[in-house]
Amino acid sequence: MTDPAQFRLQDFLPYLLNHAAEEAGQGFSRIYKDRYGMLRTEWRVLAHLGQFGPMDATRIGIMARVHKTKISRAVTALQDKRFVTRTLDGDDRRRATLCLTQAGQAAYTDLAAIAQDYDRTLLARLSAEEHAGLLDCLRKLGGDLPKD
Repeated sequence: MTDPAQFRLQDFLPYLLNHAAEEAGQGFSRIYKDRYGMLRTEWRVLAHLGQFGPMDATRIGIMARVHKTKISRAVTALQDKRFVTRTLDGDDRRRATLCLTQAGQAAYTDLAAIAQDYDRTLLARLSAEEHAGLLDCLRKLGGDLPKD
């Protein structure tokens, strides 16, 4: 049995991963909030539609690992911003395909370019070997990630 007195939160992997994700994501979140008034889940929905094309909210929730109610709120907000349209499925009116509008595609294109620059800035702190190792480890720990 392990000794609880030996537990160190600052060495606990979930804590470290969460801390790193929050630290890394805060700067970028200010960008999409300031430029487009988006919250994190809205950015995630926009990014999934921008990269993978039209899909339903359930699929985005699975891919992004976000609860369906948060996805639903984000989709509503993106519709209000005129970044996303919903087209009801003719056979099942409970399902709708989400698609970026022209404005949504422009916002995605803008933010994707900024995200790439932001990513390069973060990764400049690491050597090429550290970068490759980090990506490999995160992919192993993260489970199934969306494919191109």
